[in-house]
Amino acid sequence: MPPGADGRQEFLSFTLGEEEYGIDIQKVQELRGYEAVTRIANAPPFIKGVVNLRGIIVPIIDMRIKLSLGTPTYDQFTVVIVLNIAGRVVGMVVDSVSDVITLAPEQIRPAPAMGAALDTDYLVGLGTQGERMLILVDIERLMSSEEMGLVEATA
Repeated sequence: MPPGADGRQEFLSFTLGEEEYGIDIQKVQELRGYEAVTRIANAPPFIKGVVNLRGIIVPIIDMRIKLSLGTPTYDQFTVVIVLNIAGRVVGMVVDSVSDVITLAPEQIRPAPAMGAALDTDYLVGLGTQGERMLILVDIERLMSSEEMGLVEATA
């Protein structure tokens, strides 16, 4: 994640349940509304299926299922964040997308170990802006993790 010259980084903020998360904006290719997917037999439950995005077959991951955040509902606010990770295109279903937030290095704190839904291995830290707090996810590391099996881990 190369920060800007002044060390600032931009994160796309999104919600899952009650929490607000942030991912590196440079990994985001586009935002789309949720649409019907083609199911894949024997795929793990968090892989909703695939969609054809301008000729590219894109796996769609439901992060609410992946992180055990209750039963997902799909409505007009549901967003698919299309990511480009290690040359692979992956869609990630979230409850809603808020905005792009720019954080300076001093606004990013290390993530405390606290048995969260998300293993701290996949966290960049906690981003704070006034009263607002974002859980900053290393989305490339998460999507490249073995249990996801989506992107080949880089040697």
